[in-house]
Amino acid sequence: MAEVGSTVPRRELGRLLRQTREQAGVGLEAAASDLEWSRAKMYRIESGQTPVRALDVEQMCRLYGASPEMTEVLVSLAKESKSKGWYHAYGEIIPRWFQLYVGLESAASNIRTYEHALVPGLLQTPEYTAAVVRTRQGASDEEVAKVIGLRTERQRLLTRRHPAAPKLEVVMEEVVLHKLVPGMAKQIDRLLASNEAPNVSLRLLPIAHKLSRAAIAGSFVVLDFPTKGARSAEPTTVFKESVSGALYLDRLEEVKAYAEVWNTLREQALSVEDSCKLMQEIKERHHG
Repeated sequence: MAEVGSTVPRRELGRLLRQTREQAGVGLEAAASDLEWSRAKMYRIESGQTPVRALDVEQMCRLYGASPEMTEVLVSLAKESKSKGWYHAYGEIIPRWFQLYVGLESAASNIRTYEHALVPGLLQTPEYTAAVVRTRQGASDEEVAKVIGLRTERQRLLTRRHPAAPKLEVVMEEVVLHKLVPGMAKQIDRLLASNEAPNVSLRLLPIAHKLSRAAIAGSFVVLDFPTKGARSAEPTTVFKESVSGALYLDRLEEVKAYAEVWNTLREQALSVEDSCKLMQEIKERHHG
């Protein structure tokens, strides 16, 4: 029977199980021996090639001395990896602090993102991030500081050396930069500086562009992963965030639909050079 739905939770479960084992200082052979499994089975589980029973995950967590919180996350992922499609909601099943997307982002080799409402997280200044977090009702100063810390940590991947930093391509609506956000001139400076990095390209969609399917698609991210030999170790994945959670898509026809929207957006966007000129003009208006 053909596999249905997203393999994202299974892949992330494998990645987290491997990290938990390594942090516990347990070797692959030793873990396989203690669990009475073959080395090949351990490898298939950790590389996300096979579903794992929740009971087996509990056994692995006991062996690695995982915290109750981490055990809850891993067991939840094991249950999710058997479902047909996957909608990751922030809530009781998976604790809010657990950000599945961050794991995928740090493993990606190429990140393509379209933004119609916000500056992408990887390029935000702390001041802009704070303004975004404060749009949530009742967000405390502590929560704001925590999100800024997490975001700053995430942004390091753009300048890392090992493994090589991913390539980031952004297409963003010009209108995002006209919004009245504290420190917007500084945020635009950050975007201009980002465009000088060899692995980053940010292009604006001018206000006067034609209507396209992107209007229905909304903001999205397409993540490509490094190739091992002739094929990618993991399938290309589309990530879409909403108020209550996030959607992960990795079926071929879904990815293809978003890739087509992305190509349309790239055709309509200004060049990097023209985008920088426009950003400079908008920045001067914020100063004025």
